Amino acid sequence: MHRLWLFTLAFILACTTQPERFIHSIPKGPLPWNAAPVAKSDNHFSFAIIGDLHSGERKGVFEIAVDQLNLLKPDFVLSVGDLVDGGTEDTTELRKQFDYFDERANKLTAPFFHVVGNHDITNLTMRNYWEARYGRRYYHFVYKNVLFLVLDSEDYNPEHMQQIFEARAAAIKVLDGPNPENARQMEYFRMPERATGEIGTDQSAYFEKVIADNPNVRWTFLFMHKPVWKREGEGNLSRIETALGNRNYTVINGHFHDYSYTQRNDRDYIMVATTSGGQNALSQNAFDHIMWVTLDAEGPSIANLRLDGILNKEGKIPLGGDSLCFQASRCRK
Repeated sequence: MHRLWLFTLAFILACTTQPERFIHSIPKGPLPWNAAPVAKSDNHFSFAIIGDLHSGERKGVFEIAVDQLNLLKPDFVLSVGDLVDGGTEDTTELRKQFDYFDERANKLTAPFFHVVGNHDITNLTMRNYWEARYGRRYYHFVYKNVLFLVLDSEDYNPEHMQQIFEARAAAIKVLDGPNPENARQMEYFRMPERATGEIGTDQSAYFEKVIADNPNVRWTFLFMHKPVWKREGEGNLSRIETALGNRNYTVINGHFHDYSYTQRNDRDYIMVATTSGGQNALSQNAFDHIMWVTLDAEGPSIANLRLDGILNKEGKIPLGGDSLCFQASRCRK
């Protein structure tokens, strides 16, 4: 009976033990590796982030990024907004712009999560169009016990949104005229919303509840277009930051087309650059890239992959990208 019990136990253990993940044919002696690779746990995953496409999208760059992302095979891809040029109340033109973006984004083999930017909802018509096409402007999801908060940094009341739209249109008209330098004196350039956006009270309350309802996630990521955490006074990120408390989190935004890294509240606040958006030819931090985030038991590991450094198996940038410029400061005549 005792032997039968031992045999049964050994059989059960053999059936439940995971097979070895690393197998080789060198029985002894020196090994041509310094350590055996360790199989990743089920909680291990990677996702990618693209930067701004607008304003000033450069033809062919986003298509290359899509092809490169398909080589990298992330679990999913997020944006930081400004997917289209926008700036119009013509719904036919809006449909054309968003169709063009989605046609290219849908070539990704990984799921893509939309994040709204100021070019995407420049006015009330565009806000309504976004909601009809993509649903919520701000939302959340949990993936492998990691919480993702997707914010709308253009969360103004209707009257103020119209005021911003009209001020912007007036400034653009001057920028396109014979004396563009005069635009800097106009109302739009004095508005703090132009740089930092705004988070409304309902949105802050929504994310306070989401955070409270998910107390035991292993990490939290916040995605937004404008760095609303830089805004002073009401409408900033402070309510959400307070709700996050001592948990681990990372904030990621775009908008300025210039990469920067800040530590705030002992957390990483990162502003991505572009993935085809217009670039400042004088800045060394204006370049096309994909942010690559890997999550494991120790937390996130963040790497920035320049589009001019992601080569296919032929050793080339996909889709003839070797002929394009991915950093304006390196391509000036």
